[in-house]
Amino acid sequence: MIKCHLSRMLGERKMKITDVARDTGINRGTITRLYHENASRVELDVIDELCRYFGCEVGDLLEYIEDGR
Repeated sequence: MIKCHLSRMLGERKMKITDVARDTGINRGTITRLYHENASRVELDVIDELCRYFGCEVGDLLEYIEDGR
């Protein structure tokens, strides 16, 4: 499974979903789905923009966790 650390990143920076949507131009619904970890797919340009915005690597934003299947 893929774990998204967007909620942690926003919490550490004391930011809101609205802030990220406004500053990046990414649809608020997309950010909300990533925040709540119920997105089933994400465009690479969204990941690219979030990494640029937060100054992080993809691995800081997303993490693969083996689910034991």
